Amino acid sequence: TLAVLEDIDRDGRMDHRTVVVNKLVMPRSFLVLNDGVLIAEPPHLWFYPMKQGRVGERMEIANDYAREADPKLGARANPEHAANSLFWAMDNWIYSANATTRFRRIDGEWKREATAFRGQWGMSQDSFGRLVYNSNSDQLRIDLVPARYLNRNPNYRGAVGANVDPVRNQDVWPTRVTPGINRGYQPNMLRDGKLAKFTAACGPVIYRGDLFPREFQGNAFVCEPSANLVKRNILFEQDGMIEGHHAYTNSEFLASTDERFRPLNAGNGPDGALYIVDMYHGIIQHRYFLTSYLRKQSESRGLDKSGGTGRIYRIVPDRANKRNAPVAAKATSAELIAFLAHPNGWWRDRAQQELVMRNDAASVTGLKSLALSSVNPLARLHALWTLEGMNRLDWPTVRRSLGEIDPKVKAAAIRLSEPFLKEEERDEVLTQLANQSGDTRPDVRLQLALSLGEVVDPKAEEAMLKLALTADTNVYLRDALISGLGSRELEMIEKIVSARPRSPGAESILSGLSRCVVAQRRTNRVDRLLSLAAKGEPRQQKAILEGIATLVVTPEKGKGATPVKLIYFPQEPGALKDLSRQGDAAKKDLLEKVTTLMTWPGQPNYIPPPPVTPLTPQQQQAFEMGKSLFSSSCAACHQPTGLGQEGLAPPLVDSEWVLGSEQRLARIALHGVRGPINVRGKVYDMEMPGLPIFDDEQIAAVLTYIRREWEHTAAPVSPEVI
Repeated sequence: TLAVLEDIDRDGRMDHRTVVVNKLVMPRSFLVLNDGVLIAEPPHLWFYPMKQGRVGERMEIANDYAREADPKLGARANPEHAANSLFWAMDNWIYSANATTRFRRIDGEWKREATAFRGQWGMSQDSFGRLVYNSNSDQLRIDLVPARYLNRNPNYRGAVGANVDPVRNQDVWPTRVTPGINRGYQPNMLRDGKLAKFTAACGPVIYRGDLFPREFQGNAFVCEPSANLVKRNILFEQDGMIEGHHAYTNSEFLASTDERFRPLNAGNGPDGALYIVDMYHGIIQHRYFLTSYLRKQSESRGLDKSGGTGRIYRIVPDRANKRNAPVAAKATSAELIAFLAHPNGWWRDRAQQELVMRNDAASVTGLKSLALSSVNPLARLHALWTLEGMNRLDWPTVRRSLGEIDPKVKAAAIRLSEPFLKEEERDEVLTQLANQSGDTRPDVRLQLALSLGEVVDPKAEEAMLKLALTADTNVYLRDALISGLGSRELEMIEKIVSARPRSPGAESILSGLSRCVVAQRRTNRVDRLLSLAAKGEPRQQKAILEGIATLVVTPEKGKGATPVKLIYFPQEPGALKDLSRQGDAAKKDLLEKVTTLMTWPGQPNYIPPPPVTPLTPQQQQAFEMGKSLFSSSCAACHQPTGLGQEGLAPPLVDSEWVLGSEQRLARIALHGVRGPINVRGKVYDMEMPGLPIFDDEQIAAVLTYIRREWEHTAAPVSPEVI
C-alpha cells in the first residue's frame, strides 16, 4: 500500500491517512512527481497519474526494473539485491541504488539510459548534486566525478573519482549487545558482545537543512539497522578532495536499546528537521543469507514474529521553533524561482523539480536572471540545472556563466557547455573552454578535463595537454584526462615527453597513459612507447616503465609475477636493449617486470601463444546458464563487466582467484570468503557469502562463465568438481 499521511491540525503528528495505491506486490520504491507518482514494483516501474487526489490508469515505464527480482528466475530471484530508492538528482536524472539504469521525463516522454552501478540500499546527494550511497559493510560513498565519464576509455580500467570513500572507518558503537546478526559467532564480528563494524549500512543522507546548528551542515548520516543505530559523519573538502571522520568517539548520534529499532532511511524535511524511517522489525535478513545461527537467535527471542508497526522519527534541536512549511505544489513559478535560493536544500531540490515538471516558458527569464545575477552560488547552480531540465538553457547563458567566480558554479557551466560542442557553436565553445585551462582551482580543472575529453579535436587536446603539463598530484584530474584520451594515449605521451614538464603530477599522467598503450596489446604502439621511454629523461623513463609494470600481477607472496596478457613481438624490441644499458638497479627491477609482459621467438623461456580449447556444446550450454545466473546473483556486486566495485567486491577480470585453481574457486562459491584477501596486487577487506541456493550444476555453470568471459581462456568447471 502507498498512502499519504497528513498533519491536519499542524501539531507535528500525522492524523490523517489516505490510500493512494493498494495491493502492490513487494514494491521497492516510490517518487512523488507533480502529476503523479513513480512506483517500483519489480520487474515493473509504473507511473500512476494523479489528479485532484484521484489515481488514473497506470503507465509502464520499464518492465525490467530490478532484474534480480525477475519472476523468470523463480526460486533464484533475490529481492534483497533489487534496485531501489528512486532519486531525482540535480542533473534531472532519476537514479536508483543497486541498478545500472537511470530515467528522466522530457516533454512528457520517458527516457532511459545506462549508468554506473551505485550502492545497495538508499541514495541522496550533497548540495552540489554529487550522488551519495553505500553498501552493507561500507557506510559511505560519494561520486566526486560523474561516473559516466570514467568508463569512456576501455584501455583504462579503474579510473577514480566515483564511488569515493571519504571516511574509511566502518566502526560502529551500539548501545546494546547485538547477538542477532548473521555470523555473529565469528570473533571479528563483535566487540564486547556488540557489533564492531557495519554489516547493514543503508539510507545515507547529507544534512542540508536550516534547522540544526551550523556545524551539522553537510554532515552525512547513515543508518545501521543491525546495530540499532544511526551514524553521524563530519565531512570537509579541500583542494578537490573530501575527507571525513566520525562525529563522536566510541559513541553514536542515535542508538537504541530496543533490538527491533531498525532505522532504514534518513532524509531532509521541508521544516529543516532530519527524518528517520524505522521499520521496527525483528528479522531484517532475506532467506538467501539467513544462517542457521541467526535463525536460532531470532526464534529464541521471538524476533521472527511481528512486533508492531514501523514509525517515522522527526529529529529537531532542543527548543527549536515549530515551522509550518508552505506547499510546493501550490506555489507560483515566481515563488518557486525564489525557493532556489532557500537555505534548506529540500526546498531548492523541490523547487527545481517542480519548475522542470511545469516547464513554464514564462519562468525562463526569471531563471536566467537568477543564474547570472543572484548573490547566492547555490541559487545560480540550481537555476542553471533547472534550465537544463526544461531544455531551455542556451549558449549565451552558459557562456556568461563561464566567467563565474564560484568554482562549483563555473564547473557546472563547463559541464553544461557539452551539448553545444555538437552544435554550430562548437568552435566558440572550444575556444571558451580552452581559455579556462589557466584556472588553478581544482573543481574547474577537473570538470574542464572531463568536458574536453568529450570531443576529438586538436584544440581540445591542446588544452588537455596544458592541464597535464601543469598538473598537481590530484588523482581525479589525472584520471579525468586519461579517460578522455582513448586510443590517443600514445600521441599525448609524445607531447608530454617532448615538453619535459616539471609539474608534480605529469609523471603520474605519463604512467597512466603508458598503462593504456600496453593494455591495447598493439605491438607497434608498444614498441613506440618503449622508444619514447629510452629517449626520455630519467624521471620520464621511470614513469613510463612504472605504468607498464602496473599490468604485472603478483598474486601471492613468493609465487612470482604473472602477466595479465602477453604481448607477442616478432623479435626483441630494440628499445628494451637501450633501456637495460641506461638503467640503475631500480630501473632494472622495473625492466624485469616489464619484460614479463612481452615475449618473442628466441627469448629464453619463450612462451608461444596458448591454444584455446573450444567449449563443447554441453560446456557452451553451461556457459550460457552461468551467464544468466551471474547476472541475477553475482553482477550486483562484481558488476556485469566483472570489474568489481570499490568497497563491495573485487574484480574478476584477469583475477588469479578466477583463473587459478578451480577447486579453490569452487570452495569460495560454496562457502564464501572473508577478507582481507589480495586480488591482482590489491588488498580487499570484504566478506562474500556462499551460494547454497544453487546446485552443483548451477555453481559449475557460473564458474565456467567467469573463467571464459572477458577474454579469459581458463578451463571450464564441471559439476563433479563442485
